Amino acid sequence: RITPGQRGDAPVAIPLLAPLPPSRLCAADAAYDSNALRDFLIGRGTEPVIPNNPTRKRVQPFDPVAYKRRNIIERAFCRLKDWRRVATRYDKLRLNFEATCYIAALVTWWID
Repeated sequence: RITPGQRGDAPVAIPLLAPLPPSRLCAADAAYDSNALRDFLIGRGTEPVIPNNPTRKRVQPFDPVAYKRRNIIERAFCRLKDWRRVATRYDKLRLNFEATCYIAALVTWWID
């Protein structure tokens, strides 16, 4: 799902993960630190690997070693953001932006 640029991705995390089969771990950054997402993941048998948001009053445990491996996904997004059109989202229509992301991913995969 593509959300508006000013809206965070955390509110759509549960609807995106719900149709997928449960995994052993789910790594995300501190922006996804919410009780609702943690409860959803734990309910599926998935261990949340999400660092605590600095504003959280009750600290939740997470595996810092597993969290370090999240950089693999971050590097993939950084490769897509090398494409200026993807990074700045010039396209106003969702369909055009989605097509741009597909083309950038395909060319990046093809070159590597």
